[in-house]
Amino acid sequence: METIEQNKPKVVVIDSLQSWEFYVNQASNQNSPIVVHFTASWCMPSVAMISFFEELASDYPDFLFLSVDVDEVKEVATKNDIKAMPTFLFLKDGTASEKIVGANPEELKKRIDGLVQTTRASVA
Repeated sequence: METIEQNKPKVVVIDSLQSWEFYVNQASNQNSPIVVHFTASWCMPSVAMISFFEELASDYPDFLFLSVDVDEVKEVATKNDIKAMPTFLFLKDGTASEKIVGANPEELKKRIDGLVQTTRASVA
């Protein structure tokens, strides 16, 4: 029998500025790196990255993966200076550390692997 935890979505969909602040603060308090996918339903490259992003979220359980639809939560997109979709933003301690613009699965995985290394090094 499956537990509720296994059914829990790995990517958290942000639906307001308040939920953005809640999850970013929570992850910062837990020293958890955040990877954000800024997307739009009309952007095909962005939509194409959704399943890959969900896969990454399953592969890296120590990270918080967030999805922000720029049309639904404009304040968050504006606050983070998002100009194109898809954009992937990396946050450490609530502060943006890196950004990838465009659908580039290999680069996204490489950057996350890099963050895993620096996160482990800072904990050790």
